[in-house]
Amino acid sequence: MAGRSGFAQFFSRDKVKTFKPKKKFEQGTLKFNLHKQANASLSSGIDLKEVVRLPPQEDLNDWIAVHVVDFFNRINLLYGTICEYCTEETCTTMSGGPRYEYQWCDTDSVKYKKPTALPAPKYISLLMDWVESQINDENIFPVKVGVPFPKNYLQVVKKLLTRLYRVFVHVYIHHFDTLVALGAEAHVNTCYKHFYYFVVEYNLVDKKELEPLKDMTARICH
Repeated sequence: MAGRSGFAQFFSRDKVKTFKPKKKFEQGTLKFNLHKQANASLSSGIDLKEVVRLPPQEDLNDWIAVHVVDFFNRINLLYGTICEYCTEETCTTMSGGPRYEYQWCDTDSVKYKKPTALPAPKYISLLMDWVESQINDENIFPVKVGVPFPKNYLQVVKKLLTRLYRVFVHVYIHHFDTLVALGAEAHVNTCYKHFYYFVVEYNLVDKKELEPLKDMTARICH
């Protein structure tokens, strides 16, 4: 098992920066096989349905935590590739087509205690800051050996991944042509498939939240 020591290194504070290109996570002398296995699948042609399954004798909570951080960074980078085309003028709401609109709510904030309609870039900026704060909270994602995950851990993870999924929804529906023009379509599709297979495998995003990309998912996630 990779162990919480590798988990701690993976969560070092300087590894999470909003909307800035990130260096690949370095394992150093600690062999953090959970992340290595998940990451390798994106470039090696391994069946992603198989690779998201919990390896023997690995801890499920650790396995999920590694993926939450990885997905956060990948989606962060994904949005960074098109963010100059996603402005408050072009994307006045955080939406996924005419049928889906997302409002921001953060009960711990002063300004957004109630759901608030925001332009997409503002929503996504707040979302990334919020996810980063959750990941860096050791009461939610403990890094010390022997410290258990909290009882509400999966509840928090589901909220994190549900909100991150909305970035996929907005980018695919409103900025797909930009992805194609940038030559990023294939890579984004692979990242999406990895995310989709993972959340379905562990029931981490409600089916109703997956509806906006249902048709595309049916085409690329066989």
